[in-house]
Amino acid sequence: RSCVRSLQGDSQESSAQPSSSRHGQSQLRNVASSGAIKKHQKSLSAWFSHLPNEERQFGPSFSLDAVHVDPVIRESSLEEILQPSPDLTIQNQLQQPHRKIISLHNLFDVDACGRQVKNVVLYGTVGTGKSTLIKKMVVDWCHGRLPRFELVIPFSCEDLSHSHAHVSLRRLITKKYQHLRDVVPGLEASNLRVLFILNGLERLNLDFRLAGTELCCDPNEPVPPSAIVVNLLRKYLLPEASIIVTTRPSAVHRIPGKYVGRYAEICGFSDTNLQKLYFQMRLSQPGCSGEESQDRSSAEQENLVEMLSRNLERHNQITAACFLPSYCWLVCTTLHFLYFTRTVPPSQTLTGIYTSFLRLNFSGEVLDSTDPTHISMMKYVAKTMGKLAYEGVMSRKTCFSEEDLRQCFEVEMKTESELNLLEVFRSDVFRFFLSPCVQPGKEHTFVFTIPAMQEYLAALYVVLGEKKTLAQRVGKELSEVIGKVSEDVAVVVNIVSKVLPLRFLPVLFNLLKIFPRYFSRVSGKDKDAIAHTMAEELFKEEDYYNDDVLDQINSSILGVEGPMRHPDEAPDDEVFELFPIFMGGILSRRNRAILEQLGCSIKNLAAFEIAQAMKKTVIRKSRKGLPPSELMDYLFFLHEFQNERFTAEAIRSLRTVNLSSVKMTPLKCSVLASVMSTTCHEVEELNLTSCNLDSSSLRTLFPVLLRCKALHLQLNSLGADACKEIRDLLLHDKCAVSSLRLANNPVGEQGARYLAEALAGNRSLTQLSLLHTALGDPGAEAIAQHLAENQHLQELNLGYNSLTDTAALRVVEVAKRHETLDKVHLYFNDISEDGKRALDSLRMDRDGVRALVFLTAGTDVSDYWSHILNVVQRNLPFWDRERVLQHLALLLQDLESSRSQTANPLRKAKFLRVESEVKKMLGKLQDGSL
Repeated sequence: RSCVRSLQGDSQESSAQPSSSRHGQSQLRNVASSGAIKKHQKSLSAWFSHLPNEERQFGPSFSLDAVHVDPVIRESSLEEILQPSPDLTIQNQLQQPHRKIISLHNLFDVDACGRQVKNVVLYGTVGTGKSTLIKKMVVDWCHGRLPRFELVIPFSCEDLSHSHAHVSLRRLITKKYQHLRDVVPGLEASNLRVLFILNGLERLNLDFRLAGTELCCDPNEPVPPSAIVVNLLRKYLLPEASIIVTTRPSAVHRIPGKYVGRYAEICGFSDTNLQKLYFQMRLSQPGCSGEESQDRSSAEQENLVEMLSRNLERHNQITAACFLPSYCWLVCTTLHFLYFTRTVPPSQTLTGIYTSFLRLNFSGEVLDSTDPTHISMMKYVAKTMGKLAYEGVMSRKTCFSEEDLRQCFEVEMKTESELNLLEVFRSDVFRFFLSPCVQPGKEHTFVFTIPAMQEYLAALYVVLGEKKTLAQRVGKELSEVIGKVSEDVAVVVNIVSKVLPLRFLPVLFNLLKIFPRYFSRVSGKDKDAIAHTMAEELFKEEDYYNDDVLDQINSSILGVEGPMRHPDEAPDDEVFELFPIFMGGILSRRNRAILEQLGCSIKNLAAFEIAQAMKKTVIRKSRKGLPPSELMDYLFFLHEFQNERFTAEAIRSLRTVNLSSVKMTPLKCSVLASVMSTTCHEVEELNLTSCNLDSSSLRTLFPVLLRCKALHLQLNSLGADACKEIRDLLLHDKCAVSSLRLANNPVGEQGARYLAEALAGNRSLTQLSLLHTALGDPGAEAIAQHLAENQHLQELNLGYNSLTDTAALRVVEVAKRHETLDKVHLYFNDISEDGKRALDSLRMDRDGVRALVFLTAGTDVSDYWSHILNVVQRNLPFWDRERVLQHLALLLQDLESSRSQTANPLRKAKFLRVESEVKKMLGKLQDGSL
């Protein structure tokens, strides 16, 4: 019996132990769900959801938690990573069906052998989205979408690399995350499901040898931060914890394969459907456009997404570019800049977008942390890729062969360190800037991933002063050496000259000091060369009749609608008009500050000297008169340069601004208004004919329009809303407009009422053209009612407005009583023979007013017949041809009738001459040659 009781007691004790253990585990589980971890989640969510300034332009509704597209992640192996990469072609880049795709949440599933994965290495080249993916992973955990782990502890390897003091794991965690100070002591014994995130492992130099990093299993033992990372990966410290490491491909081998359970490569958006989804989410955010009219902005956003999708489906070069999520961001940001900029001055510049883009991808990045030079990645890019980009710009070339790359990268390599840096660059960064060409027959050549990036890097290469001859390089090095030596020699010479009577020693010393001074003067010529390059490239005559650069960028992103070019058709010449604009933009203070963070220093003095050297050349060349598209480029250059004093001096020399036929988007209007606002001088003439203006454009340009004497706004689809803006313009007490042309705009009756109100109160206007503006009789009547209140108008054009006899007579009767009105144009209206006779009778008793109605004036030819025919010929593309034919036929009948009524042979000859001109025009219209 006692034996049985003893066995039962033992059994009860043993059953009580698991119960106690389970109770303890339950308590620890409660710790995991305690307020400490909730505070930790809240803190992490706030930190990792924080958006940089560059993201805030997409509207208040945009957030990483709500809008994110996961890139493609493919399972890999160490053998695949170390084997030579296949040829970099578009097919290899976008199609890799032999590798298993794995989702972010499944990275810690069991491997092919059924083993539980604890350590994951997630690698990818620059721009594939490693950091963004980790941010999304942390935010998902904070919101309960990653239930596999009860605690997530992220670390930046960049931060760890800057800490050299010994520290324990416990202290390291609580120092960064104070909310976890009550949780950390039980990490080792609690079996808590913990995930450590180590972002950017390439920044750490890890040594897995026992001789290099001793074993450590105590979370409370102070050791170097790199030793903590090594022991976590060895599973000697917190063996049950899961770890995910992100790194660039060149640093994957730093972790021995036996410590890695799974390798996974971030392959970016290798599926075009992911690219489309990304653009859809980014560009369709409410409030993205900042428009007051949501319907209009939504339609514009949908149109942009549709055009982008069509361009992606054509498998153009943009498809290869958007393989990288970073470039998808750049595309969206550029489109946002092009289409939704409506502030004056614009809140950013195009150069600023590209500089910020590079900061987002390269800020704080060192090319190789194991290299003693610790050269910044961006500085290396500027020296190497910048050289390739510059040589391409100078030779007008965008496609580069392997030989071109070898000449650029390998020719000057002399040391083992330089070759190692090149190898890291090819592995980690090369695909960020260069991608395979998609043009047939050029599959094995490379182009810059985004065309404008070639011009940006070329500009950076020049402005940084990397473009030097061999003599300049040797001279600079020699100058630095002699300068240093001369400082040391100074002490010796002074001592020796006091002891020995060697008079030649001070002379020798002074000669040594002369060389650095002389070289500094000679090197100052570099600034002149940079300024000369900028001016020459900005005003290249062979580029005068291209589209402006903003339209070129838009076409490169959205494509060109229409039939595809035939493969055998000769390509257009390459255009590099952004190159000088980027040079100016890089010299702006803000961009220089960002580049300084990237390791590319441009001194204030250098920027000042370049601006001074450039001023005379640029201003002199701009005075010669530029075609409209080139003038827009020049204005955009001044905006990008961000030098108000320089811009004011340049703009002051522009008395006439002709931007006719330039599509004035909201951005271009903002640029024009911003640049012109640097001075207050009057503009003799501003030509905005056929510029796609609307009421919002006029609102943006209002301060500029006030200062213009002659204002051309023809062919802009300006309706009643725009006329309301023009009314406010003309009634402004500082309005200087004396000539206003609104021909071929749908002004209509309501628009005419607004303009009539403006006429009544305006004191500057002398010429007003409302030719072909759909006024009708009511519109003309409104003009006539307020015309008497005006005291300065001298010429009024109401031609081609469907006016009948009553309205025409009413206008001319009011004009007769006007003090200054001298000329009224009424041709191409619906005026009958009786109306013509009534107008003729008024003309005989005109009291100074001339009414231009027909090509005849009684029994003589009108003095303005050629003017009327020239107006018809200029406006034929925009008028109804059938109606023009009818009016020309009536004019011809009137000429023939008047000729028959005169017996004067000279007058008959004049009639015949005019009749021949009208018949010639009629014939060309009928056969379609005009």
